[in-house]
Parts: sequence; C-alpha cells; structure tokens
Amino acid sequence: MSFKAAAVQMCSGVDPARNVETMAKLVREAAAQGATYIQTPEMTGAIQRDRTGLRSVLKDEANDIVVRAASALAGELGVYLHIGSTPIALSDGKIANRGFLFGPDGGRICDYDKIHMFDVDLENGESWRESAAYRPGTTARVADLAFGKLGFSICYDVRFPELFRQQAVAGAEIMSVPAAFTKQTGEAHWEILLRARAIENGVFVIAAAQAGKHEDGRETFGHSMIVDPWGRVLAEAGPTGEGIIIADIDTAAVHGARAKIPNLKNARSFVLDEVTPNGKGGVAA
Repeated sequence: MSFKAAAVQMCSGVDPARNVETMAKLVREAAAQGATYIQTPEMTGAIQRDRTGLRSVLKDEANDIVVRAASALAGELGVYLHIGSTPIALSDGKIANRGFLFGPDGGRICDYDKIHMFDVDLENGESWRESAAYRPGTTARVADLAFGKLGFSICYDVRFPELFRQQAVAGAEIMSVPAAFTKQTGEAHWEILLRARAIENGVFVIAAAQAGKHEDGRETFGHSMIVDPWGRVLAEAGPTGEGIIIADIDTAAVHGARAKIPNLKNARSFVLDEVTPNGKGGVAA
C-alpha cells in the first residue's frame, strides 16, 4: 500500500487556542500537498513547564479543543490525522500525555497514553519529573488501517526497544514517534534512535517534533524525520521553526527489508545466566 505521510513540526506555546490555529494551518498545508496520514508532535496543544499554569488551561477529553478541532479537520480533509499527543486533564488531578488518531470520516479510531515517563537529570542542569504530574499509560497499541498497521509511541518511549519489538511482532509496518525532545538529548541521540528502531524492526518511522525556543523557556530539538525500513532518512525538517515534511510510504518496502534481514523470524528465546568469579581464576554459575 502506497500513500503520502506528513510530519508537522511546531513550536507550541502556552495557549491551546493559538496552538490549534497553527496546527490547523499546517495540517491543511500537508493535505493540500497530498498527504493522507498527517502526524503532529507531542504536546501539540500546550507546552508549559509551570504545572499550575498548565492545569489551568487544560480540559477533559470531551471538552478539549485540540481533540474537537482534529476530529473536524480529519473529516473535512478526508485524512488520517494523528495528534501525536496533547495534555488531557484527568479526574484525579493528574494529566494524560495522550495521542489521538482520527479517520477520514472524523471519527476517533483510537488513543494512546505515553507509557514511559521522562524522569531525568541532565548535565546542563535541566531536571524533568514527568511522573510528578502525568499518569503513565499501561497499554501499547497497533492500529490496523487502510494503508497499513501503525504502532504508537511518544517521545521517551523511543528509548525502550521492547515496546517497538512487540508492535513489530504484532504486524506493525509504520511506527510513530511524535516528540518534544530536549535540545541536549536530541543532539546526542534523536536521529540514531529513530534509525535504530526502523532498522531493527524493518519498519517506517514517522516522528513529528517540537522545535525551537518555547514560551516557557525550554528549547526542543526539532528535526522532524521520516525514516524507511532500511534506516534511510527520507525527509527531515530543520532545528527550528514550524513546517511540514512529506514522504512517499510503500509498505512493500517493509516486507522487502524483513525478507533481506529476517531478524523477527530468527529471534530465539534464551536464558540469562549471571556468573561470578569462583576465586580460582574460573567462573561458577
């Protein structure tokens, strides 16, 4: 199955209404260029480090303006619109970092909550504790769509290859990695992680990213990217600025790559054995 895929690059601010306007403009541009699957980045609706301020602008899913706008856009344009994620208020006071996929009729196909929380301390002094505000997801997801099987992830999930492997074993041919990678970690690992996930699973990877300096003071890496199953970068955006990238996707390339390197078929179960020195120069199980 062949189709055009687009990744939308944004620099979301603290106001969901302004972010929706930007999203709608870019999605329309992508559809006008023939894209039938369009992905937006992580935290499309709002990026704000101040948790109190963020909670003050959030709504539950039924009343979220990103969700409403995306459903209407998908139906109007006749496209699959994947909101990489947007923050959703939960009844327990926590926030869901939730992605949504809408079909060409505007109906919601599925959602996905980010599983792995970004709880890290970086060398430049940045400290992140997503788990303090966000409720992690517990369910991986693969959607069987008209153009192929799509696996879901969000940002930090990309560092957990077992998630992608399970999706590939379940038949995923395209994997999504919408993100808001920090500039520091993006410079170190963004491209190599995306290409690795594509190569080791024989899949296309589509990764829409946040890019540039945001209103809340953070800086994200950008470089939205589409990668083929052989690890080749088909399209890449710059480090800053809004925009779209588009690539032709042919899922036959997935099966071609897996035929050449059949690592999914060749995988074997094994037992891990830890050994310790026995004090005589050898090892004992």
